[in-house]
Amino acid sequence: MEINIKSIHFDATEQLQSFIEKKLNKLARRFESITKADVTLKVVKPETSMNKEAAVKLTIPMQEEFYASKIADTFEEAVDLSLEAIERQLQRIKSQKDY
Repeated sequence: MEINIKSIHFDATEQLQSFIEKKLNKLARRFESITKADVTLKVVKPETSMNKEAAVKLTIPMQEEFYASKIADTFEEAVDLSLEAIERQLQRIKSQKDY
């Protein structure tokens, strides 16, 4: 699986990048058909709580794309919430089709 992490207006730490890669690889083990993951991180409204946004887009062959964007106190939490939302989408599709 190809993983692209893009941080807007800041530099993501190695720790944050490895956290995201670990979470995505764990998801890819459950859904082998995932070919690409694009993660966009940005800070919305600086100096406020709940200002870290993580947007995740997963690509699966056969025209399927899954997208979720969540805002939380930390990027790790926002990534977790986004991946949970995508996992629910994947479960729904998996029950309808055989991925």
